[in-house]
Amino acid sequence: MTSELTVLGACPLDCPDTCSWVVTVRDGEAVGLRGNPGHPYTRGALCVKVNRYLEQTRAADRILHPMRRVGPKGSGRFERITWDEALAEIATRLRRIIDEYGGEAIWPYQGTGSLGYLQGEEGGAGQRLWNVLGASRHDLNICSKAGGVGLRMVNGTPAGMDPESLALSRLILLWGTNPLTSGHHVWKYVQQARANGAYVVAIDPVRTRTADQADEHLPIRPGTDAALAFGLINVVVSEGAEDREFLAAHTLGWEEFREEVAKFPPERVAEITGLPEASIRALGLRLAHTRPTGIRATMGVQRHSGGGAAMRAIACIPGVTGDWRYPGGGVAYSTSGHFPLRLDTREDLLPHPVRTLPMTRLAEALEIPDPVDGLGETPVKCLWVYAANPLASTSDQNRVRRGLAREDLFTVVMEQFPTDTVDYADIVLPATMQPEHMDLHAGYGHLYLLWNEPAVPPAGECASTTETFRRVARAMGRTEPSLYDSDLELAEQLLSVDHPALAGITLDRLRKEGWVRLSVPDPFLPFAEGFPTPSGRLEFASSRAEALGLGRLPRYVPPHSAAEDERYPLTLVTPAPHEFLNSTFGNNPELRRRAKDPRVLVNPADAAARGLRDGVRARVFNRHGEFLAVVEVSDRVRPGVVASFKGHWPKLSPGGANVNAVVEERDADMGRGPVYHDNRVEITAAEAETEEVA
Repeated sequence: MTSELTVLGACPLDCPDTCSWVVTVRDGEAVGLRGNPGHPYTRGALCVKVNRYLEQTRAADRILHPMRRVGPKGSGRFERITWDEALAEIATRLRRIIDEYGGEAIWPYQGTGSLGYLQGEEGGAGQRLWNVLGASRHDLNICSKAGGVGLRMVNGTPAGMDPESLALSRLILLWGTNPLTSGHHVWKYVQQARANGAYVVAIDPVRTRTADQADEHLPIRPGTDAALAFGLINVVVSEGAEDREFLAAHTLGWEEFREEVAKFPPERVAEITGLPEASIRALGLRLAHTRPTGIRATMGVQRHSGGGAAMRAIACIPGVTGDWRYPGGGVAYSTSGHFPLRLDTREDLLPHPVRTLPMTRLAEALEIPDPVDGLGETPVKCLWVYAANPLASTSDQNRVRRGLAREDLFTVVMEQFPTDTVDYADIVLPATMQPEHMDLHAGYGHLYLLWNEPAVPPAGECASTTETFRRVARAMGRTEPSLYDSDLELAEQLLSVDHPALAGITLDRLRKEGWVRLSVPDPFLPFAEGFPTPSGRLEFASSRAEALGLGRLPRYVPPHSAAEDERYPLTLVTPAPHEFLNSTFGNNPELRRRAKDPRVLVNPADAAARGLRDGVRARVFNRHGEFLAVVEVSDRVRPGVVASFKGHWPKLSPGGANVNAVVEERDADMGRGPVYHDNRVEITAAEAETEEVA
């Protein structure tokens, strides 16, 4: 007799929407996946990528058992071994490294392949074990760090308005965000606002799918967002439309900041941003006289040299207009700061203070030489990669590749598929996928907690992240009891925080209902009780920022200057594609077919100046490296700007490289964030491949 049931779960991927989903299981096999129609944010819809998630779990190239390298690093040649053999080798190698170099020689390199509080980066999966071993601290700064720091300097938190309340906005600024590709569920609230008369503006260097649907598109020069924010505020002040009551009661440093804003009249801002002065004035007038105004600015806007300053400046806008007073007003960057979940990673287990290694500086860290006579910085001797594919996703790809090729680097990769990074591993451990393990999730684009109940057993010999670290701890002979807490015990610990937002939310309730909204008012005014800053006010002037060397007042930090090397006059931005999520799904045959070969969008004027035609394969290069891409001559990018989508696996791309071969390993102004949208390149037709590519 056939048995069928449905199991509630959640999408684990790095997307603000964190969808609630329903898995249909028939006779022990997952046969269907759909968005949960009962979830207020998901409303039954998944994205084009996640619709193929079950297909991914059954993919022919899925890693199903532990493996040991048998060929040269980078060859991707492995032999199957048992878990016992893998764990024994890992334990032996780690002990040897700790004895000779100390625990800091181990770098646990965790990415955002899963955002779960148990299996993923949100809960610091494995951190208790790393603390016991005295491993280096991992700074996961690759995604949103620069913007998060900038927002903290103004609001005290990166968290802001509930994106659902955009339905109540009368003016919506979609600033450096493309939700119709990356987080499409917010669009229904934008549509609802438009039905009620709202005006929607897309501010983006690329005319994206979202920009096509907006009422207006402002093709800003990359990295000049702070200047535009100052210019818009300048117009508001010129109109006398600043909210003086809000400024007096809820802000700090307005008069100082007002003097800074006066330095950015629309004519100057037009020169900086490349936007028409008339467009800046017109939007400034709309902003001055439209309440509420909702601004959605997500992670893409802060991946340049002045990324932190940009978000700090944007955060000042609702402080001037008083939009935080109103449902539908404010800035939506992330909601994760509203979730008070914190797993005790047991810092007391650290044997001594340890260094922190930022994940955006992988190439640099892998070049640290062995110390001479015990002097010098500890080299990285073990790289343990999980939920990450740095060879595809991290800056300075060629230097990263050289670092991973070191024979003295013991590399362990926990993975589901044979990525470029896996090819350089010494030991590969098979990882479960979302329907095979339990997890607790919270969206960074909504206010719901979600529970993922395992729907089917792990495929092959795959193990969850938590189970893998329990096995490693046991193989290492570690006796600390907290290393062996079960997943349910960890979940209980996460939800045991005494906080009003978690009132009435228990693990039993989550497991029964699948999702629960935080215990906050609806509509949600996040700063109705004040701001979580030292002063309790929105801080235009910040003594904390001043102490950190970030300036007392917000400022404009220009993008990387072409004058530094005139050989590379074009600015490259690397937006998210419609088919991949970071490098996840980069091996899916159907999504690869839809994505086609890597493409580079080139403005007609720039293409003509270089003799480039539509459909010709080109070489995009700078002093760091190069990648091959098919030219798409398009006015979707402004002159001087080219765009090529991230997410392609290097080994599945022509020439064996993707966009990150030309992205410099350089820090943004705050939080050591990356600069994926602030790199200078040149483009020429590929010498051996000047024929048109379909």
